[in-house]
Amino acid sequence: MAALVVVIAAAFLSGSNICAQTKPDAGLPDSPAPQTAKPAGFFAKLAKYYSEDWHGTAPSSPAPPRRGLPSPLQSPPFPNSDWSYGGSPVLGEPDTNSYPLMTAWNDARSRTKVYGWVEPSVNGSTSTHSNSPEANDPYSNRFELNQVVVYVERLPDTVQRNHFDLGFHFTAFFGTDYRYTTDKGYLSSQLIDHGHEYGFDPVMEYLDLYFPKVAHSMNLRIGRFISVPGIEAQLSPNNYIFSHSLLYSIDPFTDTGILATIQLNDQWMVQAGLTGSHDVALWTEDAKPSATACVSYTTKSVNDNLYLCANGINDGIYAYNNLQQYDGTWYHKFSQNWHMATEAYVMYQRDVPSVYGSITPEKGTNGATCAPGQQLCLAPEYAATNYLNWQLSAHDFMSFRSDLLNDKKGQRTGVNTKYTENTLMLSHWIGTTIQIRPEIRLDHAWDRKAYDRGTSQTQFTAASDLIFHF
Repeated sequence: MAALVVVIAAAFLSGSNICAQTKPDAGLPDSPAPQTAKPAGFFAKLAKYYSEDWHGTAPSSPAPPRRGLPSPLQSPPFPNSDWSYGGSPVLGEPDTNSYPLMTAWNDARSRTKVYGWVEPSVNGSTSTHSNSPEANDPYSNRFELNQVVVYVERLPDTVQRNHFDLGFHFTAFFGTDYRYTTDKGYLSSQLIDHGHEYGFDPVMEYLDLYFPKVAHSMNLRIGRFISVPGIEAQLSPNNYIFSHSLLYSIDPFTDTGILATIQLNDQWMVQAGLTGSHDVALWTEDAKPSATACVSYTTKSVNDNLYLCANGINDGIYAYNNLQQYDGTWYHKFSQNWHMATEAYVMYQRDVPSVYGSITPEKGTNGATCAPGQQLCLAPEYAATNYLNWQLSAHDFMSFRSDLLNDKKGQRTGVNTKYTENTLMLSHWIGTTIQIRPEIRLDHAWDRKAYDRGTSQTQFTAASDLIFHF
């Protein structure tokens, strides 16, 4: 009887289903089988990512917690959200980056990420043959493909302080800008021996070893990495302005070795490293043991940061880019929308061959304008640059750069003169994947003609790049 009650109750609860089963001739259609949605393909997901990004409809989520002081800046529109330092990931900052390629590939589920960008540019110049020493548009009145870059990267988790973590990074870099990253011994014959306009360079290959229990945390970087000091970097998205300052265009680019970045507390950080000098592979005859030491201090308000470095210090005897660099960078935030970045350095090499002597300089380098009768001499240079930055909106900012370089013996630019340049730039973002940076720039060499292959003292350029991220 109990079983019969259960059957009757089930019949009432299921209602029409029982009726349909007991009356096969009722003429009711069969229920359609449930359909499983077909997963979106790679290109469909890629198109959706860009569409949502450009129209501002991409889903957002709360920012994960970070360790330490808050970020002083908004990125985008600025290239970084923190006062930048080299040779390490930002300790205590979570990896929140999402990329179109990884979203289309595996819905951005992995910590190892493959991403990059394409950067074309165009410039118009009063110079006819060359814009040098202006960088990164040395070719006058041309359209160029400056950078096609692919990163393969895994950032260590530096927010947690419980366990060791491992990161790594590999770069594939192609374009006209390879001339600014060329490292003797790494496919360097493209530029040094053959002078190719376009080339390939594996700019960075390194491991990051994160030790959370050393002081407030420590990252140990081993491999080839960007030389640590300074506001600017070789990779286009890391810069305020498309063209580079004169200060940056002649200083070291990459180092190979080991560098420890130690966070003492939320405000103090120190760095110490050993490299094989600047812009040379460890297996070349130019390599020699070189020390790097830096200290960084940030105020509790995060409105100021001071970053001082002695970079690549050894005997200073002339070799390929064996520059002895003493560099200082100061960041200051005036308000929510205004901040500035200032950098200055002194560099030198000893015993540089004279351009008037019988000793031939090493290929890919310049001699020095030594005093008459000298075969070798000290070749110093000093420089300073300032960026004044104004955030207009979440997608726009303006930057004004003023710049001074004194290449006292001409060893870095080929002409012994003082230079100045002033650049005004407007940056506009479309979503977070396209950045456009038009600029106007005025350069002047004060002591002698140094522009357009030594035919002019003054140069005006109007230029723009476009960075397309993938």
